[in-house]
Amino acid sequence: MLTFKFSSSSNICTFILLFLLLNIISLCSSIVLPTTLILPVTKDSSTLQYITVIGQRTPLIPVKFTVHLGGASLLVDCESGYNSSTYKPVLCKSKQCSFAKAESNACGNFCLSKPRPGCNNNTCHTLDGNPIIDTYTGAELAEDVLAIGSKPVVLVSQPKFIFTCIESFIMTHLAKGVTGIAGFGHNSTISIPNQLASLDSKFTNKFGICLSSSTRSSGVIFIGSTPYYVYNPMIDISKNLVYTPLVKNTFTTSKFSEYHVKVSSIRIAGKNVPLNKTLLSIKQGLGGTRISTTTAFTILHTTIYDAVKTAFINALPKNVTIVEPPTKQFGLCFSSKNIRNTNVGPDVPVIDIVFHKKSAFWRIYGTNSVVQVNKDVMCLAFVGQDQTRAPSIEIGGYQLEENLLLFDLIEKKIGFSSSLKLQQTSCSKYEKTS
Repeated sequence: MLTFKFSSSSNICTFILLFLLLNIISLCSSIVLPTTLILPVTKDSSTLQYITVIGQRTPLIPVKFTVHLGGASLLVDCESGYNSSTYKPVLCKSKQCSFAKAESNACGNFCLSKPRPGCNNNTCHTLDGNPIIDTYTGAELAEDVLAIGSKPVVLVSQPKFIFTCIESFIMTHLAKGVTGIAGFGHNSTISIPNQLASLDSKFTNKFGICLSSSTRSSGVIFIGSTPYYVYNPMIDISKNLVYTPLVKNTFTTSKFSEYHVKVSSIRIAGKNVPLNKTLLSIKQGLGGTRISTTTAFTILHTTIYDAVKTAFINALPKNVTIVEPPTKQFGLCFSSKNIRNTNVGPDVPVIDIVFHKKSAFWRIYGTNSVVQVNKDVMCLAFVGQDQTRAPSIEIGGYQLEENLLLFDLIEKKIGFSSSLKLQQTSCSKYEKTS
């Protein structure tokens, strides 16, 4: 055992001070700055859009954004009262313009009125827009302060975050109070995850989306490295995911950084659904499968929907009665009187989305496959639509709720968790003060 002898009280004081100093140094060396950001996301009950709040400008104000998974940038309405002392347009041939890879789109003098945010000459422009109304236009790139978190806990602050400054007419059909679109696309240097990773080495090019199924509680976007935790009990929901490669669409929508995956088949109650496989591949920018947070319910090409609908009916229990849909939105509805409830929602046939190989599939349970439209009727929560000019399958927000999707932009792959209700937890149980 180590012992000490002290000749005076002053030596004792010196020892105590040294002991405290060594402990402080040890504590400081063990402190790790956060490498994962927490961005709360709520569901708007009217539009079914997913909304987040990000701080911007000087003085800093909270701005509401609709979350657009495939968006190329942070898109802000600069025409309706944008005031900031730190706003700075991105000039032509500047390093910021080059970083945004926007010089090939447009660069020059487009403003015919008095200079203001969104209207300056000799500025760098990019093509961006609103996926809700499927409208895109050229718009000015700019820099301003961006902050995630709120006082007294601001998790990250960037003084020169590049964003797209757009006119008000583009921002129609967004949820009440929303004045921007938050883009998380993979193929853009100025999307939120890519730009944060380039500006701050603490953050990796990864993010996870975990949408809440309730309009009364918030889900979360994790930005940065794993693990991603929910609590009570504490669970790392980024473990044991099913991964599939990100598929490039190099023909049309690639500039908008949408996320495409390969779907090779669909199974219902363990049986393969007969599909026209040519629709499952991307050809000249059309077909294939896209994941979207701006589409409320999964949209299927008409022929795929008809096959899924028939297979789902055949897999339902014989005592379940098919009824006339009470709403035009859905094409298959049935009586819920003989459908029992489970921990993963109504006990209906499971749907497996099979990716690039048979062992890589995402299982969709009743909580994400059907929706209760009134007291006695539930409907298959998929929509049949002529997808001639769009993906054959567009996976919508309702199917994503209470699932974690992890987007690894380094390895170019996407991980799927299946319903968190299997683990008796939910997307709303993240640590809101992290």
